[in-house]
Amino acid sequence: MAKNKTTETTGSVTEFLNSITDDAKRTDSFRLVQIMEEQTGYPAKMWGASIVGFGSYHYKYASGHEGDAPLAGFSPRKNEFSLYLYQEFTEKEKLLQVFGKHKAGKGCIYIKKLLDINEDVLRKLITSSVKYMQAKHSSQK
Repeated sequence: MAKNKTTETTGSVTEFLNSITDDAKRTDSFRLVQIMEEQTGYPAKMWGASIVGFGSYHYKYASGHEGDAPLAGFSPRKNEFSLYLYQEFTEKEKLLQVFGKHKAGKGCIYIKKLLDINEDVLRKLITSSVKYMQAKHSSQK
């Protein structure tokens, strides 16, 4: 079976974020760490080379593939931030309507900068996402 590409590493979150050359993106990244640590209760850890994750859960698919993933996280990509917030929870659509300027994919929410979004809504999205994932995967341990 293939090895998971994105696993928790011992890399330094601070070093990774300090390597971001764009000042605004670096500042937003440190702010995202603060917000996500406050909302999840977990410290920031590196997952792979470019994802900052918070907490973890274990998943197992019907195919037998299994692994661990962060409960919440983000990656400061070149053009936008990828926010890894699971979007199957009940309030998702209502919250995204008042979230601000974003795009939503299957497993990510994409934003350009923190000034484009409502931080209070971000906090609710993080909390709802983490609670949903913890409940969904608590029986799989």
